[in-house]
Amino acid sequence: METCRKLKCPTQSWERLPPSGRASHLRLWLFLAAFLLLLSPTIRTVQAADGEAAPAKLTAEEVSKISAICVSCHTEESRGIVQQWGQSKHYGAKVGCYECHQAEKGDPDAVMHKKYLISVLVTPKDCGRCHPAAAKQYTESKHAQAASSMEKGIDHTLATVVQGNGTEAGIAAATTGCVKCHGSKVKIMPSGKFDPATWPNSGIGRVNPDGSVGTCTACHQQHDYSLAQSRRPETCGRCHQGSAHAQQEIYGQSKHGIGFQANLANMHLDSPKWIPGQDYVSGPTCATCHMSATLKTGVTHDVSQRISWNLTQPVSKKDEKADDRRKEMRAVCTSCHTEKTVLSFYEQFDNIVNLYDSKYGEPGSRLMEGLLKAGLRTEKAFDDPIEWTWFKLWHQAGRNARQGAAMQAPDFVQWQGFYEIARLFYAELIPQAEALIQKAEAAGRGDAVKEVKKLLDDIKNDPANKWMNGQ
Repeated sequence: METCRKLKCPTQSWERLPPSGRASHLRLWLFLAAFLLLLSPTIRTVQAADGEAAPAKLTAEEVSKISAICVSCHTEESRGIVQQWGQSKHYGAKVGCYECHQAEKGDPDAVMHKKYLISVLVTPKDCGRCHPAAAKQYTESKHAQAASSMEKGIDHTLATVVQGNGTEAGIAAATTGCVKCHGSKVKIMPSGKFDPATWPNSGIGRVNPDGSVGTCTACHQQHDYSLAQSRRPETCGRCHQGSAHAQQEIYGQSKHGIGFQANLANMHLDSPKWIPGQDYVSGPTCATCHMSATLKTGVTHDVSQRISWNLTQPVSKKDEKADDRRKEMRAVCTSCHTEKTVLSFYEQFDNIVNLYDSKYGEPGSRLMEGLLKAGLRTEKAFDDPIEWTWFKLWHQAGRNARQGAAMQAPDFVQWQGFYEIARLFYAELIPQAEALIQKAEAAGRGDAVKEVKKLLDDIKNDPANKWMNGQ
């Protein structure tokens, strides 16, 4: 790419070129690549022959020459990739194919390709060579834990066991569903090829052969790495949507989402700094609140850094950093709102979370644990109707209510949230628990279920539930 400067190309900004200009520029690259192919014996290969000493590290100029050779083939074989790269910031910064895909001898995912050692996977470890702060923040985030957390949870059982058929191919629902967002461990077969059960895989918590976790391309579309694309809510909505995690739909219903659509032409999504209150004044996106810089805070790739509540579990949780996390988010909010408005919002939000936890999350969790202890349900997940009821209550309706409050979407708080929570709790969960207790008593197991029966009575007689008894 330095050659372009030496040849005095009229522009190094691909996006400013018309289609005919781009074609001419690619022809120049192809001519350069053909010339370099003639010289390729003089370019030191990365892989040493058996018994030979490893070659010295390639210089930046040599790496750039290899990238030019990559372009010569891929312009014919996968033109779209070259076009994407050609309009990227990487192109303008003289970062080509081999700069990102080069591998070293001994790398578990390294393959010899056209006499150069490369890796198909570009991992956070690779990106971290140029973006160390972003890679470190990402590795410390909840995103990086997405694969490991799924493997331990009830969602994993649902996807691989309940929805599958007991064979390796039978976990297709998880492979092409859950894994596409959460990620999984990328396995390499004895042949050296990727195991198709684990690849392709751009899940946010992907476990890579080089030991790193995650993939930057989950959010930054590979080869063009557009800032505007990564900042749009649809990028996050690839995973954060649907009945169990409806953040994109919630955002779309909120005043923030409506403001984004109404002011899209003024959002300046490709601005390098993209500061709310400066570059745009309405319609913050997911990236605005969870990642982007403000006048008071810097950019972060740790999407957990500004979240004070974990709302994904049956009972909401805070950690020891909750106050600091909220302070970070308030700094974002006050880019557009007064401090008083922000504090009032958080008071309303906390009230919703506390209501859900105290009336439904905590009592429901105790009831399910009591039924298990009394032998009225098994350790096995989803083998009893009450377990499906409880899962839908907290995993869908419970999340909708809490996350709807967090992002200001009234319908998700009410009709897709608390209405469904109440219906499931009073019309299904409690009657199902009563039926299990009565069945056990009829079978002569009254003493065994005495404790869980008292627990259920306490729930029904709680002041929050007095309306059930006509009070």
